[in-house]
Amino acid sequence: MAGAAWLQPIFKPHPIFPAFCRRPTFPAILHRFSSFSSAGQLVFTTNRFTPVHAQAKRGFSLKEDEVASAADVEFETPLKIVEYPDPILRAKNKRIDSFDDNLKKLVDEMFDIMYKTDGIGLSAPQVGLNVQLMVFNPVGERGQGEEIVLVNPRVSRYSQKTRLFNEGCLSFPGIYADVQRPESVKIDARDINGARFTVNLSGLPARVFQHEFDHLQGILFFDRMTEGVLESISDQLQALEKKYEDITGLPSPERIESSKRMKLKAAAGFGKS
Repeated sequence: MAGAAWLQPIFKPHPIFPAFCRRPTFPAILHRFSSFSSAGQLVFTTNRFTPVHAQAKRGFSLKEDEVASAADVEFETPLKIVEYPDPILRAKNKRIDSFDDNLKKLVDEMFDIMYKTDGIGLSAPQVGLNVQLMVFNPVGERGQGEEIVLVNPRVSRYSQKTRLFNEGCLSFPGIYADVQRPESVKIDARDINGARFTVNLSGLPARVFQHEFDHLQGILFFDRMTEGVLESISDQLQALEKKYEDITGLPSPERIESSKRMKLKAAAGFGKS
């Protein structure tokens, strides 16, 4: 049956949908992973969770973040995808406090470039803005599925059960590799109008959220890979580093070879053993 591979513990690239950041060509798949409450919220498929405060990690803080200024949310169209190893992807992202027409316009533009690049999720730093904003649609098709906007998101709980999944990223074109993540998460965030809400995600929506949430923490998907998996994509990462140097005339701000020689540091945040 089409899409059955989505339920396998280890996802292997589908000929139509090579990795989770690329959109499928079959109908909406949200229901394959999540059930809905009477209020229409996505709900967990498991009740075994770990509170985030019990998993303190270096670099992850629940302290109040710096507030973004109007200049921090200024942008030019069309937006462009920022690729590794641009330092924007590692910079601190500020909290949004202004929920105005400019923010709504930014969200529209982010969805637009996400669909045009065959993505299903996108964070603000990936388009050059270091603010805490993400958009995603697990279906990846305009007019289908559900467009989700999360401003200043926080993870309050995550499931103990994890799953290995083959991920890709718009900031790492052509690179796909396995990443282990919790199957479910509970999120606190604001919507596009600034209203606070809580949502529970599981399956693919939870996976996409965690990938984009990592971007808001300055964490990249290869930070969560095992040494063996990282080794398998190191040549591709080095090629992106050289591309950056050729385009900018500057030395790469990070090098995967250095990371491989050192013991891999634990990625900050939840869900990392």
